[in-house]
This record gives sequence, structure tokens and C-alpha cells, in this order.
Amino acid sequence: MDRGCGCDQHEALAFLAPECAQGDSHVPQKYREQRLPRDREAGEMWELGGGAAEGLITNIYVRQKRKMSFRKVNIIILVLAVVFFLLVLHHNFLGLSSLLRNEVSDAGIVGLQPIDFIPNAPHDAVDGRQEEVPVVIAASEDRLGGTIAAINSIQHNTRSNVIFYIVTLNHTADHLRSWLSSSTLKSIRYKIVNFDTKLLEGKVKEEPDQGESIKPLTFARFYLPILVPSAKKAIYMDDDVIVQGDILALYNTPLKPGHAAAFSEDCDSASTKVVIRGAGNQYNYIGYLDYKKERIRKLSMKASTCSFNPGVFVANLTEWKRQNITNQLEKWMKLNVEEGLYSRTLAGSITTPPLLIVFYQQHSTIDPMWNVRHLGSSAGKRYSPQFVKAAKLLHWNGHFKPWGRTASFTDVWEKWYIPDPTGKFSLIRRHTEISNIK
Repeated sequence: MDRGCGCDQHEALAFLAPECAQGDSHVPQKYREQRLPRDREAGEMWELGGGAAEGLITNIYVRQKRKMSFRKVNIIILVLAVVFFLLVLHHNFLGLSSLLRNEVSDAGIVGLQPIDFIPNAPHDAVDGRQEEVPVVIAASEDRLGGTIAAINSIQHNTRSNVIFYIVTLNHTADHLRSWLSSSTLKSIRYKIVNFDTKLLEGKVKEEPDQGESIKPLTFARFYLPILVPSAKKAIYMDDDVIVQGDILALYNTPLKPGHAAAFSEDCDSASTKVVIRGAGNQYNYIGYLDYKKERIRKLSMKASTCSFNPGVFVANLTEWKRQNITNQLEKWMKLNVEEGLYSRTLAGSITTPPLLIVFYQQHSTIDPMWNVRHLGSSAGKRYSPQFVKAAKLLHWNGHFKPWGRTASFTDVWEKWYIPDPTGKFSLIRRHTEISNIK
């Protein structure tokens, strides 16, 4: 083995660097004698060439270094490109998986299709470890301002992880989306769900004198497990409410074992105690159901049983599914179409009678201050400002809505109203009210 510079194996190097050969004391004598003339000649050429040979070596070295540098850079670029590609692929895969999960979970029944899901809440506004609080609310075109005000009041009175499931019709979705994109509402998390009216075919009896109650979105509350498929619990509320308390307190309402929902009963509500005396049948079962019909009598429900208001309630969706509540409600809707089971002087919403039947003596109760109602009737004018201020939730059920002319405490509602950026929805106010506002 050549332990020096390897002159025997690389004689060309000896030509350029004769000192290498001269310094090889380990090389046998006969080979040194044979190389001596060549070494001398190489030495002379080295002296004559001077820096030329040195420059040649330097150029070769520089070129090799450059090639190695280029190779390293190319390798680094290639590695970075591969890493970037894998990151993008991973991100897209996660997004696709999430989308597929949403589509599968929301497709449990024909007619309820998600339109979009926009989680815009800033990370510092909501603790990601908190349980989600699903709130379901309907949004019809002619009442859209009410939905916006309700959402705004909920969002500004809680730091809970609220997600709104806004049920609407296709032609309203774009209008709703433009309103929700306003700066005041950009922090909310919401999902817009289209409600297909075909779901109600054969289940709703059209009557001209009940045109206001027959609107399809009124029945969205019957389909909660399909609207919120992954939740175990949810809140439903009408669009004519304002929330003044932390919605988490309502969500945490305890439900008794076997109960699928908690409502506010009419007879025992705080609002009833304040303003109603001798209300008669409008707060009992007989005010909603026709007890002359044999099918109703066979249910053995007392006509004097206190009714409840379905405009605000908390649902245990696990129990709701277990008891097939949606199927039960649809059954009574169909029977009413065939036999006319509802009272001819219906005291409230057309959605109330089937709920009263299905939940007879099988529901829990919510705190009465979480559904202070009658603000949409003349009775609501009897409330004191102190009582209204103390209420956790104000409900303008009745004919007079807070975006109209004659409702009570419209100033409280208007605090949460956000003007429509498209100009399609506007408040109806008397001239004197507009003058006072200005």
C-alpha cells in the first residue's frame, strides 16, 4: 500500500508535484532511479510553469467545490419541496375528511342539507377545551332581522363555545350570509342548513286563518337530531327572542332521566304570574287539542293540564333519538291532517299540539326567567322595566313583533339589532318613535 501520496499509482501527479516523488523514501531504489529523469524534467517544467500549474489545480478545485455546492443546494431544495408537498397533501386530506364527515352526518334525512360551515371565532375568544353549545334557530326572509338580533345578543353575553345552526330556505341563504359577514358578527361560528319543504308533505293542513303559523321553518324544531347530528344536547329558540343572560346556564339545565326535553310551563312561568289572571283555556291542553275527538280522549290526558311554550327549550338529543321523538311528532301531524285533532281556537303555534301529546308528563322544566314571554301581546305592556331587565330571555311571542310598530319594549330589542347591509330588511316604526330615536 502506498502510504505517501501514491506516486506509483498516480504517476501523473508526480509530473505536477515532483516533490511528492522526492519525498518517497519508502519507494525501492530501482524505481527511484527510473523516475529520477522524469522527476528532474517535471521539476524543470514546474519551475518554468510557475503559477500556471498551481492555477490549474486551483481551477479544478474550485470547479469541484462549485459542483458539490450546487449538488447540496439542489438536494436541499428537493427535500424542502418534498416536505412542502407532503404538508399540503396532509392538510387537504384532513379538510376532505372533515367535509366527508359533515356530509355523511347531515344526510340522515332527505331535505336537510348543509350549505356552509364557517368557524370564524378567534382563538383567544373561545377556550377550545370547552364543550360546544349548539343553538338552533330558524331564519325566514321576512323575519331575518329577528334572527340576527337574537344571535347578536347570545354572542355578546357569553364566552362559551357557541355554534349556531341557522335553518333557512335556499332563497334566503345568500341574504343571511351577507348579513352575518358584517363586522359585528364576524366572530360567531355558524352553520347554515337548508330546510326542504317536501318534508312536510302530507303532514300539514293548510288553513287560511293560520297562514302565519304554517310557515315551513316553524317545524324545524321537530328535526333537531338531524340538524345537529353529532351533538348530545342542544338549545332551540324562536327568532323573536333576545338573550340577556349567559346561554351556558340555559344549556346546563338538568333534565330528568328519560326526559328528551325541558320547556317553560305556561301556568308556572314568571311572566304568567306577573301579568296573567284568569287566563282561561289558553294555558291548558284544552286550548290546543279538540277533546271532542275520540283519538284525543283515548290518550287519557287531562284537559286542565298546564301547557308549555315550545319557543325555547333544551333537548337531550340522545334521549330524543332513543324515543324516536321526530317520528312520533310526524305521526300526530299526519293524524291531524286526516282527523282534525287540533283545537279550532288554537291558542298558539301550530307546532304546539303534537309536542304537548308526545311530551305529556314526560318533560323537564327550565328556569321561568329563561322564557319571559307575552311581549308580543298587549299583556306584555304590563311588565315593569325592572322585571324586563332581570329576565334572562325575552320572548315576543304573539302578533306584535319587536321589528314592527306596536310591540312592547322595542328599545330593548333594538339594542341588539344590526341594520341590514343589503337594505332589504328594515324596521317598521311610527313617526313619533323615529323622531325620538333621532
